[in-house]
Amino acid sequence: MSALKKVLPLFSYIYHPIFISIYGTLFYFLVSPSYDYIPLNRIYLILIQVVILTLLLPLSLYFLFVSLGVISSFTEASLKERRIPITIQAFLLFFLLKFSVSLDELPELYYFFLGAFLSSLLALTSVLLKFKASLHMIGISSLATFIYGLATLYELPLANSVALSIICIGLVASSRLYMKSHTNIELLVGLLIGILSQMSLWYFWL
Repeated sequence: MSALKKVLPLFSYIYHPIFISIYGTLFYFLVSPSYDYIPLNRIYLILIQVVILTLLLPLSLYFLFVSLGVISSFTEASLKERRIPITIQAFLLFFLLKFSVSLDELPELYYFFLGAFLSSLLALTSVLLKFKASLHMIGISSLATFIYGLATLYELPLANSVALSIICIGLVASSRLYMKSHTNIELLVGLLIGILSQMSLWYFWL
């Protein structure tokens, strides 16, 4: 048990919200039949755009904000420190939807990012209401819901992937509690935001 507690903080880094978009995109291209109709160079281009807009650019801005004293921690941002990063995240996701991921070309991936955009707006709303919903739980639950949706859509034997994603939800929640980053209610609200923001769009693609 003590060994597990030492490992738990790693899940806050592995499943940091900044990585979720990349995980979802990679999983989508691994299991979807997109290779049948999308040129490989186009897939690489989309992956590069996702990496730049959801990882490299946010990381660059993070280090800028740290140097300016706007943010103090990669995983432990306070309520006040969350406003600018979440706003930027929402803007970058909107930019990704507008110019990179096409609804006609990649509908499932488009709605995954649209769900992420909606969850960003909900997370920002919670901050404005002075409530610290768990961004980690929003991210991992969004990914798990997307994986389940893809498994259902393509009728693929992805029971292990779905089960693993559910286990990861529990590990991330345990990690956040162990690090004393969130209360149970903050984790629960984050979980609901992540799941519902994805499920609300299932009508359009599932």
